[in-house]
Amino acid sequence: MDPLTAEIVGQVLQDEKSHNLWYYSCKRLKRNRLAMVGLWVLVFMVLVALLAPLIAPFNPNQQILEYSAKPIGFEGEVIIKKTNESNELENKYIPVKNIVKEEDGKLYFTNFSDTTESIAVSELEKQESGYTDKLKYRLGTDRFGRDVLSRLIYGSRVSLMVGLISESIAIVLGIILGAFAGFYRGKTDVVIMWLVNVIFAFPAILLIIALSVVLGKGLWQAFVAIGLTGWVDIARIVRGQFFSLRETEFVEATKAIGFKNTRVILRHILPNCMGPVIVTGTVGFAAAIIFEASLSFLGLGVQPPTASWGQMIFDGYKYIVVGTNWGLAVFPSLAIMFTAVSYTHLRAHETKANLVCRLLLE
Repeated sequence: MDPLTAEIVGQVLQDEKSHNLWYYSCKRLKRNRLAMVGLWVLVFMVLVALLAPLIAPFNPNQQILEYSAKPIGFEGEVIIKKTNESNELENKYIPVKNIVKEEDGKLYFTNFSDTTESIAVSELEKQESGYTDKLKYRLGTDRFGRDVLSRLIYGSRVSLMVGLISESIAIVLGIILGAFAGFYRGKTDVVIMWLVNVIFAFPAILLIIALSVVLGKGLWQAFVAIGLTGWVDIARIVRGQFFSLRETEFVEATKAIGFKNTRVILRHILPNCMGPVIVTGTVGFAAAIIFEASLSFLGLGVQPPTASWGQMIFDGYKYIVVGTNWGLAVFPSLAIMFTAVSYTHLRAHETKANLVCRLLLE
């Protein structure tokens, strides 16, 4: 037992006032600096995903081809057209090299082909400095002239969604199959464990790719493919917990009273094995985010123009080879790394917290 765990257990045993196990787990969490950093990073990511329309400087799919593959901090001069708010994809920015003149209700400007064009002033939005405005791309642009920062912000939505939805699918499947195998045993256990061993024999990423090919390309297909391959570890853990809890005295008492098997499973055994399931599910969140990025990188996950970190890496890694615009691949890679590492640190905390809780129960 490490000194920190021993200290917390000692304080708890000396504490006259009883607390529930959540109290001790939170107390442990506050003392673990890396776990707290991971928690705050995840909270920040959730806030970024929820507030993406408010904090993203541009529409993530807004293209200005004249500004393709621009470096970090690039600024471009544009004139802004009046657009229909219902059409978010309508390009309202017209990049210009310089304004020539304003005459007869028209604005004449030089475009990036070094030709002079004109547009009616009534179609433009008046700015404080005239009809032109400066667009600043803090993290540069991709090959289609889309803002990298905005796509990073919106990409967090996809990553957190795939972590939540796909892991929820995996947890539900794992709990159901593991509970049936551990409670009923016999042929039911043999069939379910045969299925577990078959799926466990395949590398996870290859099985996910195969399911993605069968289900098709898209957002929900990626969720289902990842969820259908992530339940194996949870099923084995739940099965082992049911094996041990099935023979305890309180379960025998429920059978003697005459409770149905469904009530015994859901109300009496399952709540007592949720600790390891939560820990395993936390690891699954990080794995699901990495798998989704891998699918998008291969073109089998989220499809363009939807912002996805994996797709951004695919679009940007070629620039690293030629030695330019390294941020196109590095920034989404860092986002994936920080998110996955944050989940990992929380998982380490939960594992130690479960140890504390077991010691208290003993």
